[in-house]
Amino acid sequence: MNQIYCIGHRQPDTDSIASVIGYADFKNRSEPGLYVPARCGEINGESRFMLDRYSVPAPLYVPSVEPTLADISYKQVFALPEDIPTVDVATLMAKEGIRNVVITDPEGKPAGMIGEHALANAYIGTLHLAALSVTPVPIGTFARVLCAQVIVKAHPILEGRVYIAIDALHVTLAKMTEKDIAVVGDNEPAQLALVSAGIAALIIAEGAPVGNRVIAAAQQRGVSVLSTNLDAFGVGKMINLSLPAREVMETNVPVLACTETIARARQVVSGSMFRAACVVSGQGKLMGILTRTTLLDDVRRPVVLLDHNEASQAVPGIEEADVVEIIDHHRLGAITTLRPIRFFNDPVGATSTIIAMKYLEAGLVPSREIAGVLLCGILSDTLSLRMSTTTHQDKKAVKYLASLAGEDPEKLGVSLLEQGMDLTGVSLDVLLSRDSKLFTLSEKSVQIAQIMVPAFGWNRARDNEIVSALEKARSAAGLSLSLALFTSVLENASDIYGAGEAALLSEIFEESLPARLPGVMSRKKDFLPWLGERLKKVSRA
Repeated sequence: MNQIYCIGHRQPDTDSIASVIGYADFKNRSEPGLYVPARCGEINGESRFMLDRYSVPAPLYVPSVEPTLADISYKQVFALPEDIPTVDVATLMAKEGIRNVVITDPEGKPAGMIGEHALANAYIGTLHLAALSVTPVPIGTFARVLCAQVIVKAHPILEGRVYIAIDALHVTLAKMTEKDIAVVGDNEPAQLALVSAGIAALIIAEGAPVGNRVIAAAQQRGVSVLSTNLDAFGVGKMINLSLPAREVMETNVPVLACTETIARARQVVSGSMFRAACVVSGQGKLMGILTRTTLLDDVRRPVVLLDHNEASQAVPGIEEADVVEIIDHHRLGAITTLRPIRFFNDPVGATSTIIAMKYLEAGLVPSREIAGVLLCGILSDTLSLRMSTTTHQDKKAVKYLASLAGEDPEKLGVSLLEQGMDLTGVSLDVLLSRDSKLFTLSEKSVQIAQIMVPAFGWNRARDNEIVSALEKARSAAGLSLSLALFTSVLENASDIYGAGEAALLSEIFEESLPARLPGVMSRKKDFLPWLGERLKKVSRA
């Protein structure tokens, strides 16, 4: 099942976290397990307070939705153990019509690969008959590979060099040891001489008869005897193919973790002599084989975007994802999709309000935990219904959810504000990045952060530090403007700080910064529209 991520913006606030949890729960009522609440940023203190209060797990952390190798559906993997005879690998390749077989170690991790190149090398090795040898191999396997009959079984395991008795007999005998194997034809004196030398095994080729004297001598001397219809060259060819796969396999096969991106995998596969790569799990075990054909598939992760609709605020890799739905309450931004999708945008105070309304409209009742989470999302984004963005729908949703969660909205709202304004031990850089959004206004890149403060004395004591931090952020990101709103609920106003070209800041605000903005509580409703209009006028001037 290809699960769908419900995911918020890059700097998730409480509404973003609450709405992805609530919407995934809502959708899973009809399609269990399909929707996964996700996030692409860190959880702030207020959101952590909410999750702990209702014992709800944090959304899954997804740093990017760019497709990875884990998103590919792999065909059946042909993987064989290291000790399997090479001839069995070749047989499987011929039967299944495949070009490569992965060889795995006892733990299921890829150790190498046998393909047409490796088999060709094994076959070419038979041209050098004097260099033949076998690694430890059961005599039964050896006989099966040679299509031979075991006449005398003196050694259960064979290993050693293999000699084709084509030299003068005394020359061959001078080379051989008790571990070696001789291949001989229809020559009983030679057969007896080789047995008398006490070698490990005698292979009688070309279907030559095996006499009783040879059998008796072999039994007495402890020499295994095998009979095959293959000629000497055929025996040599098949001996090389009797080698275990680990002796023939190539080990320079690319291995990719399942977390690698598909873009990276394409580069690796195209540069590999195998035109393939092994894909492994987090434990290093083989998951599948990646080929150029596999990479032709268009793989995209399906996602639902909540609490935003601008690509600049979306999870990294969004351009490679399949956006199937957007639910938001902000202004319309620039984002494109591959096909028509559901897009619900309602200018209410919080995305959590939209999710609560969906439960009501569908006749579904959220659990106490989900109701509590959605309630926190609304109270946080509307500052306990005090924001200018608050609508009657937000108030209706709060009343409905509070009854299910067993909460007093006023008390819960105060607790959330206290958590959100707890600035103890938090660096200024972190505060400015916690709730920061990037916009393009009149062809200018503008970043606007918002920080809730218990009183304006907090930020006024740090004027120079704030401006320096904003300038640092602006330069690092190459922005036109970097702005910060320090908002006080008690005073129903915000202080605005800014970094950018001095002339531009002067034209926009017409006074030196920082400056007090009475009644400005909401970035999206009170400040952003005003800023957009000011930038339009400036750009036309």
